[in-house]
Amino acid sequence: MDLDPLLLSRIQFAFVISFHILFPSFTVGLACWIAVLEARWLITGKALYRSLSEFWTRIFAISFGMGVVSGIVMTYQFGTNWSRWSDIVGNVLGPLIQYEVVTAFFLEAAFLGILLFGRDRVPRGIHFMAAVLVATGTVLSSFWILSANSWMHTPAGAELRDGRFFVTDWWAVVFNPSFPYRLAHMLTAMFLTTGFVVAGISAYYLLRNRFLEHARVGLSMSLALITILAPLQIFLGDLHGLNTLEHQPAKIAAMEGHWEGGARAPLILFAIPDNEAEANHAEIAIPALSSLILTHEWDGVVPGLKNFPVEDRPNPEILFWTFRIMVAIGMVMLTVALIHLVQRVRGKLYSPHWFHKLLVGCMPLGFIAILAGWFTTEIGRQPWVVYGMIRTADAVTPALTGGAVLTSLIVFMVVYAIIYGAGTYYLFRLLTIGPSRLNDEDLEIPAVAQGHQPKRPLSVPGESIEPAE
Repeated sequence: MDLDPLLLSRIQFAFVISFHILFPSFTVGLACWIAVLEARWLITGKALYRSLSEFWTRIFAISFGMGVVSGIVMTYQFGTNWSRWSDIVGNVLGPLIQYEVVTAFFLEAAFLGILLFGRDRVPRGIHFMAAVLVATGTVLSSFWILSANSWMHTPAGAELRDGRFFVTDWWAVVFNPSFPYRLAHMLTAMFLTTGFVVAGISAYYLLRNRFLEHARVGLSMSLALITILAPLQIFLGDLHGLNTLEHQPAKIAAMEGHWEGGARAPLILFAIPDNEAEANHAEIAIPALSSLILTHEWDGVVPGLKNFPVEDRPNPEILFWTFRIMVAIGMVMLTVALIHLVQRVRGKLYSPHWFHKLLVGCMPLGFIAILAGWFTTEIGRQPWVVYGMIRTADAVTPALTGGAVLTSLIVFMVVYAIIYGAGTYYLFRLLTIGPSRLNDEDLEIPAVAQGHQPKRPLSVPGESIEPAE
């Protein structure tokens, strides 16, 4: 059996990054949520905000740790599986990744300890500052990683000489043509992911008649965020799509399922793309709507896959569906936002069990949408590792064998199943246990505000189930 090291390396990298991306997708928004809770505790002195912050900080710590571990494994593959890629793009992407370590990871590492263990050891203002800096670090990490990845889609500010890229303009490298759109789109997706998790957990507590005050605060704040970001994300997605049409038209053609392209192109709602036949089966489409969406004109011309050489086309058989999964989830998120507005106006935000059940069911949607979007982005770049310049086949390690990749892939699957299975189980246990009960009278606000140790313990053990109202 002939094992293709290129295909197996792509599968292995997809497997590892699919695990890794789930954790930053959650922790970036969660770190910002914790910073908001810390700010509200600092301003109001209400123990409820401190209790919520402590609870979600425990969730953040586990998620952040698993994200770091999976990220380290992912970067090792740059040398083991993609050494030619590392050699070709090292002058450009090496510094960008180093900037992420210096400006983001060091910031997170330096202040995460204060956030986790400095609650009763530093003044409240310092603890709040640590929460803000950890949140800032997560956003900065996203900035640099997305800048590096975006450059591979829309390379700028560098020239290819003797098989290696050399930087001519660092500003153009960092702020390459697709980066601002991808950064805004991804950060919004991360905040939506966190918002739906917080809303889902809060709704779960309301359904179980537990931690009612905590649940109401979490539900109200998270749904307010979702209501702002869900329509914003659709707008940002449209801008990102227009940018992709300009710089990666073949990707757009595959996403839309267009083979012929041209003016007044239909919006294909359902189809089964067939690469060999270069056609769609069982197609259901709305005339001219794709042209209107992509060009904002009914007669706008959109690209078709047949406009590109066969060897330069991404695979529409996967891309067509991952894109539609992402868009469908975006519509569901918008629907949830609209329902929230109706329920809030009617004064029934905390009472309708059917809406709370819907929110519990929607908890994984953000993660699924991010995975679908990431597959759309990365598969759509193929067959290029640096779009239009370096092919993926030329980036794999020359001496790599299919057997070696298959062995490591199997080992990764087994180890990840054990480690991340246990980690996910522990996360669910923490979410089930819920926050500690903490009342304002358990805090000595003036003493804590001045940075002194409180006379009474700050974490009050108690029953995890609160009485019904």
